[in-house]
Amino acid sequence: MCDELTDADNARAFGKVSRRDFTGMTGAAALAAMLPAPANAQALKHRDITIRTPDGVVQAYFVAPATGKHPAVLVWPDIMGLRPAFRKMAERLAQSGYAVLTVNQFYRSAPLPILKEGEAFSQPEVRARLMEWRKLLTPDAVTRDAAAFVAFLDKQPEVNTKRGIGTTGYCMGGPMVMQTAAALPGRIRAGASFHGGGLATDKPDSPHLLVPKMKASFLFAVAENDDQRNPNEKELVRKAFADAKLPAEIEVYAGAMHGWCPPDSAAYNQVQAEKAWGRLLALFGKALA
Repeated sequence: MCDELTDADNARAFGKVSRRDFTGMTGAAALAAMLPAPANAQALKHRDITIRTPDGVVQAYFVAPATGKHPAVLVWPDIMGLRPAFRKMAERLAQSGYAVLTVNQFYRSAPLPILKEGEAFSQPEVRARLMEWRKLLTPDAVTRDAAAFVAFLDKQPEVNTKRGIGTTGYCMGGPMVMQTAAALPGRIRAGASFHGGGLATDKPDSPHLLVPKMKASFLFAVAENDDQRNPNEKELVRKAFADAKLPAEIEVYAGAMHGWCPPDSAAYNQVQAEKAWGRLLALFGKALA
């Protein structure tokens, strides 16, 4: 579960692929083949942008349908950060009618690209560097960032500010989704965590303790090996949402290992990733209507 997983678990998800295979997997054609466009896909416009936060300047990718105003979505990537796979995922979501912002959450430590050619999470020195960067993403830091990102979205002509905002997170992004929803309940109406880690801990700043502050409906797509390691986590999350009387779909995806959703992950499981994507679209279709 992200920073609570063993090094071996994260290496299996993000590092045990040859450089040749990795390059092929992240090529535009290969990503497009793994992430087919939805039926009636909308034409898009996109741009690389920068956003100023109280802590610095963030590089990000913004993509939206070419015409009209649409619900906004904020995406928190996994430990490997904003990269081609997450750009393609953002474009696919935008084709379904959303204005999508995907951020470099490691901006305090490194500009894009955060990894050099040939680097992988399976390499101890790379893993150590990423985990040090992760330490700067405290709940307070994420809250400050989220406020800046939502403010940016609400200023964009492609965004329909009369409709709620959705937010998604992968691996380490799962807790960030919950922190975002709690910090900005007036705007965040839907959240989704995919193989998220550290969603319910015994610490006083555990994300599940923030649920009473939220007004969002949620999706939690749980990897089978994450659940085997910590089966009680989903139950604590489930109880928190039930007590708050907020909708939350919580499911363990059979056979899906940590990191199974991004198409450039060695753990990528296309069948289960497509199922999770369908549940995301169902959530957004209802909660952001």
